[in-house]
Amino acid sequence: MMGRSDMQAAKPLVRALTAALMFVAVGGCSEPAAEPYVWALPNHFARPSVPADNPMNAQKVELGRRLFYDPALSADATMSCASCHQQALAFTDGQAVSTGVTGQSTPRNSMSLANIAYASKLTWANPLVERLEHQAMIPMFGEEPVEMGLAGKERELLDALRADSEYRRLFKRAFTDEGDRVTVENITKAIAAFERTLISSSSRFDRYIAGEEDALTMAEKRGMELFLSERLECFHCHGGFTFTDSVDHVGMPVPESRYHNTGLYNVDGEGGYPADNPGSFEITGDPADMGSFKAPTLRNIVITAPYMHDGSIETLEGVLDHYAAGGRTIETGPQAGDGSANPLKSQFVVGFELNREEKSAVLAFLKALTDDSFLTDPRFSDPFQQ
Repeated sequence: MMGRSDMQAAKPLVRALTAALMFVAVGGCSEPAAEPYVWALPNHFARPSVPADNPMNAQKVELGRRLFYDPALSADATMSCASCHQQALAFTDGQAVSTGVTGQSTPRNSMSLANIAYASKLTWANPLVERLEHQAMIPMFGEEPVEMGLAGKERELLDALRADSEYRRLFKRAFTDEGDRVTVENITKAIAAFERTLISSSSRFDRYIAGEEDALTMAEKRGMELFLSERLECFHCHGGFTFTDSVDHVGMPVPESRYHNTGLYNVDGEGGYPADNPGSFEITGDPADMGSFKAPTLRNIVITAPYMHDGSIETLEGVLDHYAAGGRTIETGPQAGDGSANPLKSQFVVGFELNREEKSAVLAFLKALTDDSFLTDPRFSDPFQQ
């Protein structure tokens, strides 16, 4: 029978044997486990919802960032996700519409990925796309239009990633799957994990909300009052900390999602929009959905021109003029029509009057939503350039 001193002396041996047994139990794998991802959120931000089948971890985010910037994820190795979502432009591309590897243009503007983790709907007009994992498939494998051009080239893509030792290491640590971890499903899961980390929360507006009274000027505060007023109605579609009304996060009983006709067109006098951009009507077939699009976030809005779903308004001043008029009037051409008379437009697009000082104040407030640290944060930057 062992005495107390014998038992104390045996403890290191017991610990060593226990560690050895654990090593054997996991198949002798010396690869360290994935590290939990730690959210760093201000008090006025909720925690993003994360799908149960794609939990966050640091290595998955690292892998997703690498994939996001890798042109190997296109048919001719010339285009990456970042081609249309550039960090310096709040993950937009500065173009009216984007162009794919074949030169074919998409029908819509590249939407900002800032705070995309909170989005309940993920495209301008398709209410069926609700998960980042699914959205990633559209530019990669879609054929109408062709963007990254990977349809039918799945095997080539996977073989190229498997041949890369760094990718093999990252996939191994990011996923606990048995067998081959380099799969299309895991590619989209990793990209989605990285995109969920693209949190923009450090604008001067955020500093003001956090209690820094001098973070906004008097003009910007006046602009915020106007923005939040029933007179302008802006906050109805661009509300909350996300500045949009399609939102989901931990604590919400049901995700919110809405689409809006803003009177941008009225090509037939009955509410019609151009045939290649009919809004969510294209998916639902409901005539009431003609011209209805998602309200994008207004965070970093100053640097994401041109505006609207088709990039058809070049400046932020032009957008404000559009809403002040209660809809856009196009005098001539195939898209001619009085958008202010569109019978399907949102009840919140009713028009308003602003004097020069008030207009300047609203624009100043919108500029205060720019998050310079988000635009340069090395965590979100191209890993191949570091």
